[in-house]
Amino acid sequence: MLKEFYTAAMGMLPQQTRLEVIANNLSNANTTGFKRSSVFERSLIDARANFYEVPGDAEQEDPPHGSYIDFSQGSFEQTNNPLDVAIDRKNGFFVVQDPEGNEYLTKNGHFELSPDGRIASMDGKVLMGENGPIIIRGDFFSDKEYTNDKTAMSIKITENGEVHVNERPAGAISVMEVENLESLENVSNSDFIMTNNTIAKEVSREDILLRQGWLENSNVDIVKEMVSMIELQRMFELGSKVIKTNDDTLEPSIRLGRFQ
Repeated sequence: MLKEFYTAAMGMLPQQTRLEVIANNLSNANTTGFKRSSVFERSLIDARANFYEVPGDAEQEDPPHGSYIDFSQGSFEQTNNPLDVAIDRKNGFFVVQDPEGNEYLTKNGHFELSPDGRIASMDGKVLMGENGPIIIRGDFFSDKEYTNDKTAMSIKITENGEVHVNERPAGAISVMEVENLESLENVSNSDFIMTNNTIAKEVSREDILLRQGWLENSNVDIVKEMVSMIELQRMFELGSKVIKTNDDTLEPSIRLGRFQ
């Protein structure tokens, strides 16, 4: 009877994880550049051994399931914002840098101008170019031949990543290509860091394909996620009912054993 408890509990653990992952996917369905996560089973041999009361690594501290990230491309949405940029390359990522100098890879191309004239993400990370951060304001105001107090600022980002301000070169966006996407570690809704196993290289200028005025949406399919959530909730309820039924049966069995 205790085996039934354990079997039901082991079945509920991955279901609980899936529910948490799906909930996170749904909450980020409208996050630009977000990549959905999913759950897979692992350590199945250890899990099977646990059914026969053999110590293994499938207990709570190391449950027999894990998550992985789906890096398939999301749909592209036209915004006509000159600082919105999408990478038309599945393995391609923008490189952004936080104030501490830590670099991150991201698909989120929703940028803005910082107070010091740098192209930056909404959370303050600076977009990196081939020669460091791309600074627009300094280039724009430094030469009176290109600008004056009455001149509007026009930003043009070409398909190969060149940034022009009023037809004057201001830098080139750096795009990193990752060969083994599974090695990336997700640190926020749309930012990733490279690990020791990551194989990455900077994409050559002629191979970069950017879309100015476009954004790559999340690759979350809301309908599929909702259907999966409903199915998992029902399965989780079945597991809890199995545990409750066995618990109700166990109590009179204990009393009977004491009486004998």
